Amino acid sequence: MSASSAKPVSAAPVSGPVSLCAREPRVDAGRLVAEMVPPPRFDSVRFATYVPDPGRPGQAEAVTVLSAFAAGLGHGRGQEGKRRWFGRRPQAATGPRGVYLDGGYGVGKTHLLASLWHAAPAAPEEKAFGTFVELTNLVGALGFQQTVRTLGGHRLLCIDEFELDDPGDTVLVSTLLSRLVEAGVALAATSNTLPGKLGEGRFAAADFMREIQGLSARFRPLRIDGDDYRHRGLPEAPAPLTTEQVTRAAHATARSTGAGTASLDDFPSLLAHLATVHPSRYGALTEGLRVACFTDVGPVPDQSTALRLVVLADRLYDREIPVLASGLPFDRLFGEEMLNGGYRKKYFRAISRLTALARDAKNVIAE
Repeated sequence: MSASSAKPVSAAPVSGPVSLCAREPRVDAGRLVAEMVPPPRFDSVRFATYVPDPGRPGQAEAVTVLSAFAAGLGHGRGQEGKRRWFGRRPQAATGPRGVYLDGGYGVGKTHLLASLWHAAPAAPEEKAFGTFVELTNLVGALGFQQTVRTLGGHRLLCIDEFELDDPGDTVLVSTLLSRLVEAGVALAATSNTLPGKLGEGRFAAADFMREIQGLSARFRPLRIDGDDYRHRGLPEAPAPLTTEQVTRAAHATARSTGAGTASLDDFPSLLAHLATVHPSRYGALTEGLRVACFTDVGPVPDQSTALRLVVLADRLYDREIPVLASGLPFDRLFGEEMLNGGYRKKYFRAISRLTALARDAKNVIAE
């Protein structure tokens, strides 16, 4: 065949980065229940892989207590759950029905909580793991009674990041946990504040504080002190890149790993888009990504936006998605008023996690 008669070869389409702002994920209730397992980052963690700091005895104590707690779950659900489902009102449970891991961000609380889930001698469908936000989202999707029926058949419910920011959610979850305790479900949770101190300094309503006190009685608190392991002994966080570097890396990743594996968004536009997506869908928003790229990172304008960004940071961190960014460094995202306010520990956690993801992205930068 002559060169003049040969058919031209079409070039393969070039895949570029996606925009999270163009995604509008939908998540049904069945998926919310199925995803109540430890996130991918904590798939392989176990008590044996947690390395306690010798200078922080509370860390080793937590491993011992939680290991024994997990072993105790193999003794059956007890009589509470049996009575609950045959329609007889059970007697109130006495003493704590769960453990509560309190400590600063980055001391390994989620590692320990996920290790408890993995160690519990029960089938995956008999134990659930989710954040406080995910739990309230489940109630919204299923309804209260159906959530009680769904989780009431479990042996263990693990709740990560148990920070009560809204009195309505507090009453809802307090009531839910009371019902689950009656059904024989063991509870475990993490937070940055002792259970008896939740809500202190934010809401003064007598009814709200009564709910808090009732909730705190459900847990045995374990204090875990320590430095943020995400940055312990590591170099300083990488400086922000230029917009050109971020854009080039996003396109290079998309070309090498395929469509939908890299995102590229203007940070202010992304913050605006988050307001249109329910936080329960932020995990689906990041689905398939191997790197998330943000340009023109700047200060978060208000608290509502900041709290949505915290949820996105958690979902990116859970899924081990590196982050490349231009603009301000992540430790300047939140203003002084936010960092000194009632949600400051959430914001410090987000800074810690985004900084860790920025460090993880060093191998993504295009040469």
